[in-house]
Amino acid sequence: MNKMTIALAAASLGLISSASAQDLPTLQLKAIGLNSATPVSIVDEVPFWSETIPEASGGKITAQVTPLDQMGIDDKTMLRLLKLGVMDFAGMDISKMAGDDPRFEGCDLAGLTLTPDEARAACDAYRDVIDRILQEDWNAKLLAIGGNTPQVFWCREVVDGLNGLKAKKVRVFNNTMRDFLAGLDATAVSMAFAEVVPALNNGVVDCAVTGSLSGNTAGWNEVTDSIYPMSLGWSINVLAVNLNTWNKFDDATKEFFLEQTAAYEDKMWETIKTSTSEADNCNTGQEPCTMGKLATSTIVPVKDEESEMHKELVEGAVLAGWASRCGADCVKEWNETVGAKLDLEAPLP
Repeated sequence: MNKMTIALAAASLGLISSASAQDLPTLQLKAIGLNSATPVSIVDEVPFWSETIPEASGGKITAQVTPLDQMGIDDKTMLRLLKLGVMDFAGMDISKMAGDDPRFEGCDLAGLTLTPDEARAACDAYRDVIDRILQEDWNAKLLAIGGNTPQVFWCREVVDGLNGLKAKKVRVFNNTMRDFLAGLDATAVSMAFAEVVPALNNGVVDCAVTGSLSGNTAGWNEVTDSIYPMSLGWSINVLAVNLNTWNKFDDATKEFFLEQTAAYEDKMWETIKTSTSEADNCNTGQEPCTMGKLATSTIVPVKDEESEMHKELVEGAVLAGWASRCGADCVKEWNETVGAKLDLEAPLP
């Protein structure tokens, strides 16, 4: 049994519902999840559906779970598919839902928070807003919020810090990262996760942003020489259920899923802490590295003055760019929730 198998087995234990399994109906459900190469999919999401839910329900509730990349689905369409009831449950990257409503990226603006605890606090402050939007506009209900390791820069060559990114073509996956790069005079290139390795290999982009461990498990070390660990967010994801599906559940089933998804959320944030602490080890060929692959990348340190530049970009270009997309009412609500939690204020457009 390898290290990852042991980790998965350990991860699936202990999420036991107080709702009695004998009170549950027999259900077969369909879930479409996050990209299969990401640690959150490997360690948390797939075991949750394939092991935890069947075990905790005494075998009465089962789910067919398929990562979106294995379905050939563009993750920007996941929310629309969930609204239509193509699947019962969906795991979705929240910033990729922001093309439909910029409010979705409100707790994961590029560089907004720098620790897992800060990221969770920001999203907790915004939870009711996200759930309200999902229920009012998207026929869905929020069940859990999680994330990935810090979203950092993976580059073909060894870059000279933040200034070394100027004029570079950098793969990003949301608008708020574009705002950050615009403040650096770098060129943002939108690209799906599965397309990045060949794009880096062929020089289509100079650098690309993804999680410090997600890139490792997806093989990015093989086509890059360096990692610049300045954080552009956490690739926050949500687990949501189609409201038609939810409304068909009886009270015992609803209680069961609320308990299980609350425990699942706690577990995702614990995984982030473990995977974040291991990412540098894995990427530089050191142990312990139980959740990734040993590699030989160069990690370019973030200088003190660059941390200050990062703060200025977040409080300037990032907040202003998002505020202009979201509008005055949205900004006011953000300032009263996420902004109040983080002691920040977005400018009214």
